[in-house]
Amino acid sequence: MSGRDVILGRVRRALADVTPDGTPYEAALPRDYLGEHGERSLARTVELLAENLADYRALVHRCAGVPELSALIAGLLAGRGARSVLVPPGLDGAWLADTGAEVTRVADEAASTAAELDRVDSVVTGCAVAVAETGTLVLDGSPDQGRRRITLIPDHHICVVRVPEQVVGSVPQAVARLDPRRPLTWISGPSATSDIELNRVEGVHGPRTLEVVLLGDA
Repeated sequence: MSGRDVILGRVRRALADVTPDGTPYEAALPRDYLGEHGERSLARTVELLAENLADYRALVHRCAGVPELSALIAGLLAGRGARSVLVPPGLDGAWLADTGAEVTRVADEAASTAAELDRVDSVVTGCAVAVAETGTLVLDGSPDQGRRRITLIPDHHICVVRVPEQVVGSVPQAVARLDPRRPLTWISGPSATSDIELNRVEGVHGPRTLEVVLLGDA
């Protein structure tokens, strides 16, 4: 008998005399807690997102439309000296229209090894939702974001947030939009950790540099 069987057996015995309750999980407990701290205009919510992203040492950029976005991404890749960029299968091709032929586009493939992904200079993705109060980006593995590991291994991540439709004020508002069955990655700034002496080291568990582009107007 495995440890799993032992644990599940104990759970079954503990629940043996519990009367079944057909109440749906969503209705089992009242969830009337505060959904957002204070009231903010959309413009202020976007500003708060930008402030908190920057506070986490992400580099924040703004642009109004796709043509400007394409030039911006090309400039960010050139500024990093990137020779290769990972491209999720559903990424809008127009976002990379100005990226020169000297930058190799690498497809997000299941067969790619961690070592192969580590040799890629940058990755460009969209996102599922961005949380203003915490400066957090959430990726859910949608076609414009790709598999989770492509945003954890390359050293440089450019993430595009569509404003205003992908911006929410708080974590509860974000959770309400997300499908818990999808592989969710919550990103608050570039990867960082500190040792016992509080020496900060970046790039340990993910990209060392996170650049966020706010696409659109508030």
